[in-house]
Amino acid sequence: MNLRIARIPIITILTLLPALAATASDVGETSGKKVNINQASATQIALLPRVGAKQAERIVEYRKAHGQFAQVEELMEVKGVGEKLFGQLKPYVALSGPTTLTAKVSSRGTRGGPTSKKAASKAASSSVSTAAASSGSTR
Repeated sequence: MNLRIARIPIITILTLLPALAATASDVGETSGKKVNINQASATQIALLPRVGAKQAERIVEYRKAHGQFAQVEELMEVKGVGEKLFGQLKPYVALSGPTTLTAKVSSRGTRGGPTSKKAASKAASSSVSTAAASSGSTR
């Protein structure tokens, strides 16, 4: 009788486990890799994903003009930092403590497409040859 009711939550939990494991591994990867936005130089801020030298300078200039950041969400007040970019930066940003991020964080693959131009051209050429082969046309 109650077996059917009990199976639904178990199935739901089992389908969510891979997502939870991925989230836990993401947290493990970013722990210890932080940039203190209240003390970091523009060079250190530029190590964040999708942040270049110009954007890093804007963050430093904002900090000089407005004082230290009270909350990490204040980053969204800097020109060029919207919700989407902030979501990518948040795991790497701290308000206190040392800056421990020492290498540029790759933002490769964040748009869901091929990760390089070479892979993109290879994928495009293989799809064209596949389409020609499946249509059966020969010249």
